Amino acid sequence: MDLHLAPRARKMRLTIQPEDLVPTLPNPKDLMPFPQVLGLTFLGHKNMIRSLSIESSGQYLASGSDDKTVKIWEIQSGYCLKTFHVKGVVKCVSWCPNSAISLIAIGVESRVLLVNAGVGDKLIVDRTNELLKDPPAINDNYVLPEKIRTTVKWELPEKDRDPEESLVVVSHFKSVKHITWHAKGDYFSTLVPEGQNRSVFIHQLSKWRSQMPFNKSKGLVQTVLFHPSRPYFFVATQRHVRIYNLVKQELSKKLMTGSKWISSLAIHPHGDNLLVGTYDKRVQWFDLDLSTSPYQVLRYHTNAVRGVAYHKRYPLFASCSDDTSIIVSHGMVYNDLLQNPLIVPLKKLRGHTKYDDFGVMDLIWHPTQPWLFSSGADGYIRLWT
Repeated sequence: MDLHLAPRARKMRLTIQPEDLVPTLPNPKDLMPFPQVLGLTFLGHKNMIRSLSIESSGQYLASGSDDKTVKIWEIQSGYCLKTFHVKGVVKCVSWCPNSAISLIAIGVESRVLLVNAGVGDKLIVDRTNELLKDPPAINDNYVLPEKIRTTVKWELPEKDRDPEESLVVVSHFKSVKHITWHAKGDYFSTLVPEGQNRSVFIHQLSKWRSQMPFNKSKGLVQTVLFHPSRPYFFVATQRHVRIYNLVKQELSKKLMTGSKWISSLAIHPHGDNLLVGTYDKRVQWFDLDLSTSPYQVLRYHTNAVRGVAYHKRYPLFASCSDDTSIIVSHGMVYNDLLQNPLIVPLKKLRGHTKYDDFGVMDLIWHPTQPWLFSSGADGYIRLWT
């Protein structure tokens, strides 16, 4: 071999330290404010609290429990203002986002009770009673479809069965698991998991009408969600999230989570990013403009994730789990579409205790303050500030 044609040369080896490959994240102290300490504990329920909902101004909180009660709390004092006794386990409570009325939807067994919360401005309380006192006038040309007639019925409350503040009852043919409102407060959706191809309903409050947007079952539906500003509707089955355009009545997008079982959804206030919580311990962030696969997967929990939530005003999001922890993270979404969201884990909050292998059941952000509410299987509601 002719060595003069291939002379030996010193080859410089590039040495890279493993820590140099990790992206540098900002210091959590620079991302204040975010919840760090336990500020208040709400005592009163005698069993696990499955659901929380907050009034649009942030003055009152509603909670639904397995002790067959719904309680209304004043947030500043932690005082329980009202208790509604119902005839079954409360699976879901959801406060109507329309600030002109004082209305809470309560899911009890196969019925949704629309109840006047009776707190706050007396004019709004009276207006709510007046609005739903009588059924709306029926259009002579309207024919109720047979599939709706056999599955959903709007009716007035029963005095011996329902709280006296109940205004309307929407009875379903199977047990109701989840209720979610449209941002304007006239439409709300209910989820009946055992209904198979009749599991998702959309109801119109002003007309006392219901419809089934889907005729075919694409799997066992876990949760549903309205888009905050566009006519999109999110339907999560065990493994996928489908986004439907309600105006065009067509499938717009299908998100591939890669998880075994989805538990919860949350949509960013701008509507372009989605959080997915799963029972296989993951929280997935989807950038809806970028891809149908997760932009980032967070694996900080050691047990099933029960709930996820975005803050409406601050760049914050949180997740809660059966490992009794709540993880608060910074999630900045930029107006520049070329810049990816910045996700920084900030704080792990602990305060709830386990009960029958259940931990933290639900969480919700205050609409204006960087405060977080959590409810647990231990029967306590905790406010983190």
